[in-house]
Amino acid sequence: MEIKDSRIDGGRPFDWGKTSGEYAKYRDIYPDEFYRKITDRKLCTEGQDVLDLGTGTGVLPRNMYRYGAHWTGTDISPEQIAQAKRLAEAGHMEIGFLTVPAEETDFPDESFDVITACQCFWYFDHKRLAPKLAAMLKQDGKLLILNMAWLPFEDEIAGKSEEIVLKYNPSWTGAGETRHPVRIPDALYAYFEPEDHEEFDLMVPFTKESWHGRMQACRGVGASLSPEELQEWSAEHRKFLEEHAPERFDIRHYAALAVLRKKRSVRI
Repeated sequence: MEIKDSRIDGGRPFDWGKTSGEYAKYRDIYPDEFYRKITDRKLCTEGQDVLDLGTGTGVLPRNMYRYGAHWTGTDISPEQIAQAKRLAEAGHMEIGFLTVPAEETDFPDESFDVITACQCFWYFDHKRLAPKLAAMLKQDGKLLILNMAWLPFEDEIAGKSEEIVLKYNPSWTGAGETRHPVRIPDALYAYFEPEDHEEFDLMVPFTKESWHGRMQACRGVGASLSPEELQEWSAEHRKFLEEHAPERFDIRHYAALAVLRKKRSVRI
């Protein structure tokens, strides 16, 4: 499904379905520490019902399935959901996956203890979504927003890889990340109260092949370049890695999370 949003990449269309195969293979990269930060807060654990918005290939539900929560994942892309179902079935995991835009997600009131959104919340229409999230959460339910990104100004390989992407997609707004707390849209404050946040660094291991795949699976490359552009980008990026990167290396990332609690006084 092609998406066009004036807030993102200057309005250049992108389609996660074009890169779902690479996404499934190369974007399941969050270290265990990332998940421990969640469970340390008693979130997404045994006995809880959790909804994961923008689930993609189901990375969060699949990796946190071991902690005992009952998961449902939704995504706008049918190709992403197809991959999520395939991977969950291969892992013998009972996770419900649905193809639906976040703003059209429709579950009964007070269905979930926790709603998560990992690496996707900025895509949504927050004014439409905020009251739906509050309605679907149980009393004192939590909204957990998560981000993780490489740090191009501190990591030479990541920085050069971004330069190559921008050569072929200069409107890509995913470049140039620095450390910062999760940005909370104003629309949420009518329904939620901030409870907790944390920002922390992570070193994520890659090979030349897996880093190339990770870059191809990003919005600015596989989801938006034409086949001709993608072929040229791939050749140049592989040449850079062959000449300048060791076979195995770590990329410095930062991660951020924000926990918001549903207001007791909220009226939907």
